[in-house]
Parts: sequence; C-alpha cells; structure tokens
Amino acid sequence: MLKDFRDFAMKGNVVDLAIGVIIGAAFGKIVESLVADIIMPIVGAITGGLDFSNYFLPLSKAVTASSLVDAKKQGAVLAWGNFLTIAVNFLIVAFILFLVVRGITLLKKRIAAEPKAAPAEPSRQEVLLQEIRDLLAQRV
Repeated sequence: MLKDFRDFAMKGNVVDLAIGVIIGAAFGKIVESLVADIIMPIVGAITGGLDFSNYFLPLSKAVTASSLVDAKKQGAVLAWGNFLTIAVNFLIVAFILFLVVRGITLLKKRIAAEPKAAPAEPSRQEVLLQEIRDLLAQRV
C-alpha cells in the first residue's frame, strides 16, 4: 500500500499540480503587493485618501465606536466598507491577471505565427546512404 501511495504521489500530474499551487501562491503575493502597495495608494491619492475599510453599520445599540475594530468588540456590525474594499481589490487583481494571461496568449500566438525554418539539406553522406538504400531495395 505504501508503494502504491508513493507511485501515485510521484506521478507527473500530482507533482505538477503541487508546483503550480506553490507558484500560484507566490504569484498571488506579488499581485497582492502590487494592488496594496502601488495601485491602491494611487487610487487613494486620486480620491483624496478615501478608505472604505472603516465604514460599517451597527446592528446593535451597544455599538458606539467609530472604528471597525472597536465596533466589532462591542457587538454585531455590518462591515460593508471592508467588503467594498475587498471587492475592489478583487476586481483590480482579476484585471491584472487578465492582462497577464492576455499577454501570454498574444506572445504564444506571435511565436506560433513565425515561419518555421526549412529543414537543413541532408549531408553528402546521408544522400549517398539513401542512394545505397534505394539501390538495395530495387535489387530485392
């Protein structure tokens, strides 16, 4: 049974999938940093520093705090601003990934469209061997 598991785990598809997941997680961190550290500060500068992540609707009269973290400690809140921020981040990440995949697809099409080089002419030895082969085939 251990041998069967080892054979399964070492199959190409499982290893390829594991590598894909690891690379995907690392790429996700890169895209997350791009959004959080580069794109969102630009959006914040354009909108005058507007940050929706602290907007919430208290669902209890006991909630009197002005920040989301404190309000969650006091009672139930509807954190619609945080949801909106995450949704906008998702749209930005999805758009960036779309651009990356589109770029890769265009690059593949460009590479596929390049004319392939004509095969090299056979060497003199190969030509002689082909002639000998053809002569031997005619004898039989």
